[in-house]
Amino acid sequence: MTVEENLAAIKEKIKQACKNCERPINEITIIAVTKYVSTERAQEALDAGIKHLGENRKEGLLEKYEAIGANATWHFIGTLQSRKVKDVIEQVSMIHSLDRKSLAKEINKRAVSPVPCFLQVNISEEESKHGVQASEVEAFVETLQNYENVKIVGLMTMAPHTDDEEQLRGVFRQLRALRDRVRAKNYAHAPCEYLSMGMSNDYSLAIEEGATHIRIGSSLVGE
Repeated sequence: MTVEENLAAIKEKIKQACKNCERPINEITIIAVTKYVSTERAQEALDAGIKHLGENRKEGLLEKYEAIGANATWHFIGTLQSRKVKDVIEQVSMIHSLDRKSLAKEINKRAVSPVPCFLQVNISEEESKHGVQASEVEAFVETLQNYENVKIVGLMTMAPHTDDEEQLRGVFRQLRALRDRVRAKNYAHAPCEYLSMGMSNDYSLAIEEGATHIRIGSSLVGE
């Protein structure tokens, strides 16, 4: 199927999910995860009306950026090594995977203006996943107050790969509650408005539980 056809089906599901939880559709940002597809396929996503593209590797980001450039809003969604920050910092509009102090320090050092970052949280506490532990998030956010080029705009998590809806909802609810606690502190450096959660298999549930940014790969642009 074409990206345009896939997008139409996804938008219908988003519309239904928003109706279920009485949210306006314009609160949802679709990020096309293009890490496994060609530059041509990424361009097809843009032609279909997608504005946001997500890459998880420096090499993939730079390759596609060279071809597409500022026609897209670029999101870095994978684990980011501190030594690679300097290579991508000028291309990306948002980083979804801030998960340690050393990375925050490097972003702060390399950026020329505040970079919107999602703090990655390992809500499910799976050893295979990166992220700050839920119990440490509030203290971690506090330690970033003097990093003038790091702006915590929200929290991100990757849910377990499961068909258990209640388990998935539980993860998403925990992240939302944590976001609400951070947001309530009214930090200038951490407005923490957004929730980056939900992928191809669970984005409808994520939206119903408060997601603002959904990261969709296979069901939108393919493998």
